[in-house]
Amino acid sequence: MDLRVTDTSCLEWSGDALAVGLFEDQVELTGELASLDEKLSGTIQELITEVEFKGKAGSSASTRVGGGSSIRKIILVGLGKPEELKLEGLRQAGAAIAKIAKKEKAKTLGISLPLCNEDAAASAQAIAEGIELALHQDTRFKSDPDDKGAKLETVELLGLGGQDAAITRARQLCSGVILARELVAAPANIVTPITLAETALAIANEYGLDVQILERDECEKLGMGAFLGVAQASDLPPKFIHLTYRPAGTPRRKLAIIGKGLTFDSGGLNIKPSGSGIEMMKTDMGGAAATLGAAKAIAQLKPADVEVHFISAATENMISGHAMHPGDILTASNGKTIEINNTDAEGRLTLADALVFAEKLGVDAIVDLATLTGACVIALGDDIAGLWSPNDDLAAELVTAADKAGEKLWKMPMEEKYFDGMKSVVADMKNTGPRPGGAITAALFLKQFVNDTAWAHLDIAGPVWADKENSYNSVGATGFGVRTLVSWVFAA
Repeated sequence: MDLRVTDTSCLEWSGDALAVGLFEDQVELTGELASLDEKLSGTIQELITEVEFKGKAGSSASTRVGGGSSIRKIILVGLGKPEELKLEGLRQAGAAIAKIAKKEKAKTLGISLPLCNEDAAASAQAIAEGIELALHQDTRFKSDPDDKGAKLETVELLGLGGQDAAITRARQLCSGVILARELVAAPANIVTPITLAETALAIANEYGLDVQILERDECEKLGMGAFLGVAQASDLPPKFIHLTYRPAGTPRRKLAIIGKGLTFDSGGLNIKPSGSGIEMMKTDMGGAAATLGAAKAIAQLKPADVEVHFISAATENMISGHAMHPGDILTASNGKTIEINNTDAEGRLTLADALVFAEKLGVDAIVDLATLTGACVIALGDDIAGLWSPNDDLAAELVTAADKAGEKLWKMPMEEKYFDGMKSVVADMKNTGPRPGGAITAALFLKQFVNDTAWAHLDIAGPVWADKENSYNSVGATGFGVRTLVSWVFAA
């Protein structure tokens, strides 16, 4: 698909489908739109009247244009109240328009939308992101893909000539989101710890990042007993992945992003029962997918003065004669001991050693992402990720970055007294606490493996997968987290 910007106005454009945005309760046609409606023999006004179009956010309507017009279809999309328009509104409008145009079998599409805060570059990028993400279809594992209709060949953003760089940025960012989606969507016999390591190597080779893949014996030398305890039952070797983006100049800030990389989680000897969602445990590497997706995007976008480390302790949590038992005691790489009272709380064990590794790099801030707890889904639902951090400044940075990116975070409490439920008689701590506040105690567990570095934990168990079609994609992996991470890095 050729996605481009042009100075052409909606009055001058011709092609299969033309989309225009209208604000809520401002659907009276004036100025250029009135002239366009006259040119189209009153089609726009007729559509507004027929469907009682009010311009509410998320609303849309389309119809055929008759009379041998140079435009075959007209698409209306609601933008909500003008004072409430944000980049996310343009992103969703672009996504909605792209889906309608595809359904209408348009090959050429023109889009005329207003600017957000008079920022042409940011507006063009947001619209392009919505289009790219909405049109992505993952048909890798279908022998006969359902999508056989006409494809959008050309999309032009009208009145945005000169914003070519914004389109390039959007496509680079979306390439990272799409990588994350495809990693999460692939089954565990396709994406393994080896696959994740190979993906990291491919990103490094293509975009010039530094890469280090630690094998089991190297992890043993570093004392990563928590990570290796999880890995010991799998026939596949664990891979500790460390990618580094280094800017051309001297970095002003150094950051670390850690993603949970469980390519399949059986639950271990505390096996997940049927009906618990075990068949979806291919998604348990959603944090690693977001981390690698962010690495791919950042490597192309090239922030000028920020060094970024991308880390994942990748493995499976399986069952065999070598599996860790409930009651075992593991020693993490910072010397802290952990009594295993549930082998299905394994992600935090891999993150523990990854956090210790990251802090030793001397970074200024660490963010980890993990599909860590069902408790977070119960608390915040499927669309919102939980955010825990003892550092208010870092938490605020991430909330701002997520808002700009169009992803939802909610800051959760670090209730220190809840850690009492994780104290062990025989070790420094247990790996799980009581059922109440399970997402909080998981965050408190991770906190034991960070000393002085600013740190935040994102539990993305809910939004990593969509059971219903949303603005940007059909049912499936969402690539959640990539856009927030990229936004955070550039604002750092």
